[in-house]
Amino acid sequence: MSASLTRRRALQAVGAASLATGLTTMAATSARADEDNPAPKLVTYPRPAGVATTTSFTVRVRTAPDGQWQNLDIYQPRAREINATTGSGKVYNSSMVYFDFCGPVELEVTYLKGGATKARIRPDSYGITPELLGDTLRFTLDEPKDVVAQINDDVFDCLHVLTNRVEKQEPAADDPDVLYYGPGLHTVNLLSVPSGKTVYLAGGAVLLGGIDIKGAEKVTLKGHGVLIPTSAVAGVNVESSKNVRVEDVIMLGAGLGCREAENVHVRNSRVFTWGQWGDGFPVYCSTDITYDGCFVRSADDSHSIYAHRDTLYGDTRNVTIKNATLWADVAHPINVGTHGNTDDPEMIENLLIQNVDILDHREPQMNYQGCISLNAGDSNLIKNVRVEDVRVEDFRWGQLLNFRVMYNTKYNTSAGRGIEDVYIKNLTYTGTRANPSLFLGYDADHAIKNVTFENLVVNGVVIADTMRKPRWYYTTDTVQWYANEHVIDLKFLTTAEAAAAAAS
Repeated sequence: MSASLTRRRALQAVGAASLATGLTTMAATSARADEDNPAPKLVTYPRPAGVATTTSFTVRVRTAPDGQWQNLDIYQPRAREINATTGSGKVYNSSMVYFDFCGPVELEVTYLKGGATKARIRPDSYGITPELLGDTLRFTLDEPKDVVAQINDDVFDCLHVLTNRVEKQEPAADDPDVLYYGPGLHTVNLLSVPSGKTVYLAGGAVLLGGIDIKGAEKVTLKGHGVLIPTSAVAGVNVESSKNVRVEDVIMLGAGLGCREAENVHVRNSRVFTWGQWGDGFPVYCSTDITYDGCFVRSADDSHSIYAHRDTLYGDTRNVTIKNATLWADVAHPINVGTHGNTDDPEMIENLLIQNVDILDHREPQMNYQGCISLNAGDSNLIKNVRVEDVRVEDFRWGQLLNFRVMYNTKYNTSAGRGIEDVYIKNLTYTGTRANPSLFLGYDADHAIKNVTFENLVVNGVVIADTMRKPRWYYTTDTVQWYANEHVIDLKFLTTAEAAAAAAS
C-alpha cells in the first residue's frame, strides 16, 4: 500500500471519527436544548365523581397561541369570614382548578353569574393584565405559578388557578417503598407513614383522610393530586420525625403541621383552610424547616411559628418561608412567638422570610393583627429575623406589622423575654386600609432591640430617618405607626444609607 493511500485512509478515519464525535456532541447539545426549552405541553386531570365542585365559572386552557382548548374541572375550596359584631364565622364557597404545563398557555375564564365589569389577576407583582370580553376573561401564563382571578373585586367567589411543571417521571405503582394513589377517589381516614416510604398522589387522585408522619425518617409526600382531610385539624402531621419532603400536593380543608420535627422541606404545596383553628403551616419546637413556593389561603394564621405547647418542648430554629403567596381570611399571614415554656424558657431564632406576596389579611381583633407579627409571649425570645422582598397588597382589615413583647392572658403564662435583631429589607405596601403598625416592648427588661428597615416603601414613598419631615417628628409618624419607649435602636434607612453603613 502506498504511503499516500495510507495517509488518505488515515485522514478519512479521523474525519469519520470527528464526524461521529460531532454528531454525538450535537445530539447531546440538542438534548440539553430540548430539556432547557421543552416542546409546549399541557396535562389536565378529571375531577373524581363525588368530589365537591362549584358553578360560578367555566375554565378552558390551551397551549398558546393556538393549541386545542381543554376544559378544566373545578374543585370547591372554601373561605371563612368573621363577623366583627357577633364573632361568628361565615363560610363561603370558592373555586379552584389545577393543571400541568410547559408553555406558555392561555386561559379562558367565563363568569357564569354575569355582570362582570372588571377583572384582576393576583398577585399584582406578576403584572398579568387580563383581557375582559363581556363575562369572559383571558390571560396567559408563561410558566407555572399560582394565581387568583377576581371578578368585580369579589374575594370569595373567585377562581384559584394552581399550576405545576409537567412531571418527568412518576414513581412505579408496584414499588414496595411507594404508597401509590392513582387517579380517582380514595379513602384512608388516617394514613400512618413509616420510615423510608413515599406517599404519591397522582394527578387526578383525591385522597380523603389525614396523613400522619410520626417518629419516622426519610419520608416523602408528593404528587399532583389532592388531599381532603376528614378533620379540619388533621391534614398532614409531621411529628418527632426528620428528613421529610412534601412536594406539589394540594390540601383542601387542613394544613401541614411540624411538631418536634427536623429537616422538613415543603415545596410548591398548597393549603386552603376554612374551619376554626385553620392554620396553614403551623410549627412547634422544630428546626431546619423550609417552605418554598407554597400558596396558602387560611382561616387562621397562614404560617404560625411557635415553641412549646401541650406535650411539645424545645426551641424553634432555622425556619425559611420563601417564594410564597399568602392570604389570611382570619388572623395573620405570618405569626411568630405566641406559645412557649415559662418554666424553662425557649428560643425562636434564625427566621428568613423572603420573596413573599401577601394578598390579604382580615382580623377585627387588635391583638391578632399584623400581616407579619412577631409576638413574643410565654418567656420566648425571638431573635435574628430577616424579612426581604415582601410585597403587601391592600388588605381588608389589620396592620402591616405588629411587633410586640406581650403577656396575653388568654394564651400566655408570662411575658415574652424580648425581640432582637430584626432586619427588614424591601418591604412594600400599597393601599389605604392598614391600621397603624405597632412596636411595643413590654417593659425595660422585656424590650424590642435592634430593628432595622432598609428601603421600606409605603404607597411609593421610601420611609427613612433622613426623609424630609418636621424635626420633632418621629419617622414612624410619617406612616402613622407607633413605637413605645421600650423599643431600642429602631432605624429606617435608604438602600444607599444601608450600603454606606455596611461599608464603614
